[in-house]
Amino acid sequence: MFTSFNENDFWKAIQEKDYTSLKINTVSSMLNDPTFARGETEKVLAILDGDKATFGAPVVEGASVDASVVKNGKGKKIMVFKYKPKKGYRKRQGHRQPYTKVQIGAIKA
Repeated sequence: MFTSFNENDFWKAIQEKDYTSLKINTVSSMLNDPTFARGETEKVLAILDGDKATFGAPVVEGASVDASVVKNGKGKKIMVFKYKPKKGYRKRQGHRQPYTKVQIGAIKA
């Protein structure tokens, strides 16, 4: 069974027992708590089960997705380099985007 859900304008196509990475603000909005261990979202956009497809307008009524947090971490570092030619201005900065890795438990239709 495949499904697509929406959290803060962030769409993700998933299936049961799958691992996926989500943005920190996406996960915190699932339960309004940034340190939750288990969550459920009801913003399911579509469910594909074999030959049967159910699409919501805008969400599928009565459908939900259970998820549990596996780990919190930071992504790979990217370098940001700014400069202005002929002015001697150079600025180097790094950034690591935080993420939460979740495991999808059950998709309830």
